[in-house]
Amino acid sequence: MSRTRSAREVFAENLRQTRLAKGWSQMVLAEAAGLHFTYVSSVEGAKRNVSIDAMERLAKAVGVPLSDLLQAPEKRK
Repeated sequence: MSRTRSAREVFAENLRQTRLAKGWSQMVLAEAAGLHFTYVSSVEGAKRNVSIDAMERLAKAVGVPLSDLLQAPEKRK
């Protein structure tokens, strides 16, 4: 039986996939969001309990609605 992934894990994976689809490094994303690249790395690694404000900044930086980054892959459009 597979375990349900946490919202933090779903957000981390969706953010990473979106960033990679844009061809961006973590450094580029961090600069676009006004965050430090080590912070972005820890968010994408699902190691940090990211705030809703930082989530919003990251979503805006990659140009997608925050709600898209929170949807489990099987539910994404």
